[in-house]
Amino acid sequence: MKRKLLFSCLCIAAFAGSVFAQSEGDPAMLQKIRDEGMNHSQVMQTAFYLTDVAGPRLAGSPGLKRAQDWAVNQLKSWGMANAQREAWGKFGKGWEVQKNYAAITVPYYHAIVAIPKAWTPGTNGAIKGDVVLVKIDTTADFDKYKGKLTGKIVIFDTDTKLAGGTKPDLTRYTDEELDKMENATRQPAAQRRGPNPQFARFARLRALRNAMNTFLKDENVGLVLSLARGTDATVFTTNGASYADTAKAVAPELETSGEDYLRILRLVKAGIKVEMEADIKTEFYTDDLNGYDVVGEIPGTDKKLKDQLVIIGGHLDSWHAATGATDNGAGSAVMLEAMRILKATGFKPKRTLRICLWSSEEQGLFGSRFYVLNHFGDPKTMQLKPEQAKVSAYYNLDNGTGKIRGIYLQGDSAARPIFKQWFEPFKDLGASTITISNTGGTDHLSFDAVGIPGFQFIQDPMDYGTRTHHSNQDTYDRLSEDDLKQAATIIATFVYNTSQREEMIPRQELPKAQGTN
Repeated sequence: MKRKLLFSCLCIAAFAGSVFAQSEGDPAMLQKIRDEGMNHSQVMQTAFYLTDVAGPRLAGSPGLKRAQDWAVNQLKSWGMANAQREAWGKFGKGWEVQKNYAAITVPYYHAIVAIPKAWTPGTNGAIKGDVVLVKIDTTADFDKYKGKLTGKIVIFDTDTKLAGGTKPDLTRYTDEELDKMENATRQPAAQRRGPNPQFARFARLRALRNAMNTFLKDENVGLVLSLARGTDATVFTTNGASYADTAKAVAPELETSGEDYLRILRLVKAGIKVEMEADIKTEFYTDDLNGYDVVGEIPGTDKKLKDQLVIIGGHLDSWHAATGATDNGAGSAVMLEAMRILKATGFKPKRTLRICLWSSEEQGLFGSRFYVLNHFGDPKTMQLKPEQAKVSAYYNLDNGTGKIRGIYLQGDSAARPIFKQWFEPFKDLGASTITISNTGGTDHLSFDAVGIPGFQFIQDPMDYGTRTHHSNQDTYDRLSEDDLKQAATIIATFVYNTSQREEMIPRQELPKAQGTN
């Protein structure tokens, strides 16, 4: 048995060495990275502290600061340099839920599934009231309800039905889907066209809702119920008011599960009396209106290259209905783990390695956008700072818990052969797809906007879009340990290769200035 085991281990080592020999860098170091990431991982422990221990991490909230402080201390404990919370500029008010209870009491008792909308006030103690149906299509309809809503619980009419379907919640990419990504062609830049009628319609609806918020607040309603997106008691959350320190006050509002909302609505429309009780407490924080990112480094050691940077990151902030495990505790934990892996292997990088965990991504990529503005340049004017030329690449992770299947090139075709070589050792882990296409909506865009190569990895969808993204189901239990270990190992390897290669990652032509519009 011992001879067979020894022979097997030698075969595995030989295979690993031959595979990694196809990549850049030292095969022995690459194998150490893989062994550390796959066999000695701490990614789930990190995820636990970022989610269960820190709690919800809404921008500006105490939960986000708890997670940031823990991440800074953890980076320091691993031996990272310059680990700190770095202010990027003014954000606005912090906010958190401190109590949330609501139930039907007439015609019978039933506790409902509902989440306070972000940046809305509480009920100022326990309240009881009738549920009143309100139908407002224009501001002229306000007159019908003037003086009639004080203390009432307001619900809006809708013909919405809960979505049904036969597709599973949790999926992975098929070979056919990955082939389609691999063979995609670069699309021409979108041409600016005339006004979009859809945008105009949304603007009108937004203006009406803002006017309605003011009206309901002035009428002193007890509580507003709104219909949440989602089924099976999943509530996808949003904000019900602005985080700006100058924002107008609004009425308390609960985003209510589809099953509970539609039950209440049917009863009220049938003329059946519905009473509810609620006790909601939320807290605003205005002592510090700034936003912060977490940063830390492994300094470069090469005399010529140590001033150059390889940056990895993901956003640490979340929404408030759960603990933000897949969005984006997963990405943050993976990036922290990638840095830990590199430090644990004793790696001495040529270029400086920097991790950045962003805040306020959910409100508009603020953490990364202002970090780029402060350090690298202004995309509006394309006035660039000297540091912009020193970043080889930025790698981002922000699409849930799914394993890495490849990478989006963001149109950077010259990077394809480089990444193809780097993915060779990970074909056995399901990662090899390289697509010229881009994915939007996350922090790599901030870097790309000033001409720094910014990349987001392709991840298996899992139940990210169907169940966890911005919802009350986004908890630690939704994380896939094997997938996160795979992702951290691949990213650590990409960082290693980017640091050690002679040249920086190829750059595309600089983007044109975005202007002030």
